[in-house]
Amino acid sequence: MKIASITANLNYLEDRPAVSVLLKTDSTKEVRILMKKGQQMKEHKAPFPIIVELFEGLIDFGVAGEKQQLKRGDLIALEASVPHDLFCIEDAIIRLTISTADSVDRVKNVAN
Repeated sequence: MKIASITANLNYLEDRPAVSVLLKTDSTKEVRILMKKGQQMKEHKAPFPIIVELFEGLIDFGVAGEKQQLKRGDLIALEASVPHDLFCIEDAIIRLTISTADSVDRVKNVAN
């Protein structure tokens, strides 16, 4: 059994989204992304399918040029290689589920 908290030890960064691994399972990595209002993650692609859950806040989630406004509790699933971007409208806590074969450093590089 593994336990983690998405709301403990929240350390927002002023200059970029904060990315940290909450826990790893046999098939996934559960990643927390903390974004302050106005921060963004420019368009990028994931090499494997992903699931994004907005735990708190409000973001514009762009998928192939189309914007979806995600609010608290919303989930979105994307297949591999789908272009997407994020723009934070209200301070946000985001849970990202990625494959264990994917790299958290890749996510961190998108956040810079």
